[in-house]
Amino acid sequence: MRIGRKTMRSISLPSLAGRLRKNGRRSRAEGFSLLELMIVLTIIMILASIAAGRYDKSVQRSKEAVLKQDLYTLRQAIQQYTLDKQAAPTALDDLVSAKYIGAIPVDPITRAKDWHVDSEAVLLTPEQTSTGITDVHSSSETISSFENTAYNTW
Repeated sequence: MRIGRKTMRSISLPSLAGRLRKNGRRSRAEGFSLLELMIVLTIIMILASIAAGRYDKSVQRSKEAVLKQDLYTLRQAIQQYTLDKQAAPTALDDLVSAKYIGAIPVDPITRAKDWHVDSEAVLLTPEQTSTGITDVHSSSETISSFENTAYNTW
């Protein structure tokens, strides 16, 4: 298009797919600057540290939930065994051999089958002839970070 003696450029902008015009100079728009990469890496590191802390807490909470469930199951099995057999079990293996539980669970805190059992000389029923295990606890003396009590008191 001609206006007067000068030719006028078209109004459309050139393609920005790789080049930008700034003050008459051409600069490349490829890649990222070092500052941009450092900012992105810093944000990723902050998010990763938050996620790692939450992951550790969720693992600890799940171990405590498993411990509570195992204690409940063992205590129920001890009570059922005592009522059915008219005698308390003398060891946790008695519960397995009588098929009240499939196997002695692993303590999730100590990662061993080292349960602390309470034996009392109290007869639970008049028909009971011998004493044995009345309660079971974890053998860990570690204090729960969520409930502020020792695991062996649960």
